[in-house]
Amino acid sequence: MNGPSIIHLDLDAFYSSVEELDNPELNGAKIIVGGNSERGVVCACSYATRPFGVRSGMPVCKALELCPEALVLPVRMARYRELSHQVFGVYFKYTSLVEPLSIDEAFLDVSASIALFGDALTIARKIKKDVREKTGLTLSAGIAPNKLLAKMASDYGKPDGVYFLTQDMVDDFLMPMPVSRIWGVGRKTQDKLEVLGVETVRELRGIEMETLVRLFGEKAGHRLYDMARGRDERRVELPGEAKSVGREQTFAADKRDLGGIERELLKMADQVSSRLRDKSLKGRIVTLKVKYSDFRSMTRRLTLSEATCHGPEIYQAARELFRSLDNRGKAIRLLGVTVSCFGGGEENQLFLFEDEKSNRQHRLDESLDRIRGKYGEESILPGSLLGPEGET
Repeated sequence: MNGPSIIHLDLDAFYSSVEELDNPELNGAKIIVGGNSERGVVCACSYATRPFGVRSGMPVCKALELCPEALVLPVRMARYRELSHQVFGVYFKYTSLVEPLSIDEAFLDVSASIALFGDALTIARKIKKDVREKTGLTLSAGIAPNKLLAKMASDYGKPDGVYFLTQDMVDDFLMPMPVSRIWGVGRKTQDKLEVLGVETVRELRGIEMETLVRLFGEKAGHRLYDMARGRDERRVELPGEAKSVGREQTFAADKRDLGGIERELLKMADQVSSRLRDKSLKGRIVTLKVKYSDFRSMTRRLTLSEATCHGPEIYQAARELFRSLDNRGKAIRLLGVTVSCFGGGEENQLFLFEDEKSNRQHRLDESLDRIRGKYGEESILPGSLLGPEGET
């Protein structure tokens, strides 16, 4: 059967749905998953909060103003990753062409699977059934001739639905739609289009390509012109190698104690090193990001003589970068440590002619990774992070 073969799958209110799954008494509750109520950001929210205007990305304090009775829960990333891994395992049963967009959504190209499993609509329904039976979670599916339309179609299926869009349905689907609903059109683009009196896709189609190129540049102008017509030539692609591995922390209260800040750097370096080893990566460039209480940001980087995945080496570089800044008397809101410039996925193994110090570090890393793999990322920490001084 000929027809659309691109599927966009999106887990419904994923983080909050996991919280309801693990705590059935929360079913239907107004849930916000994010940081603390003073400085945190909403990472996810249940459907019950959305009529109040609560949305991902807004400050938790603002969300609680809109919905005071909402329950704020901490982010449990290890649990979300566990269930995401199970869900993606289902996807790979039906096709090897799976392109993750995030922990909770992906594109699938099922063109080579139709002979075995049925058309794309049948496959989407089977995946939804398998995911529910395996995890208890629901997802929404959009099926369309290309990625742009599939992504937009899945929004029409929410929650727990399927929206099937064939080529001859595209104009009726797109033309009445506000331009804000086009995947990839952000606030700045909307503002420029509003100046032209453009609010809908129908009105966007009336703008000449030359005008769009003049306003938005060659690439973006052509892209807007094509999107208004539902055109998207991008293939579903397997993810490439990571370009960087990092960790950022926004503090509940601005920090001024330099010793405490360096303990935070140690903790971040330790977490980044663990993630590098999990991906069998070593990097040569360590980048430090510092954001102050006045929201000014500073970024510094250091290139190491050799690629590393060891926490102490990453920490030493991050601390050196931090001390190169004039932080005296300044309150710090955010810290970030990132490692990049990878050497091609080296396996972390002991080499016969390595010095004893290096061998000890490898053995320590292996022990740390085994413990964290079993008990979680923060089940074991550097000794200087334990006790009252190390509490963050």
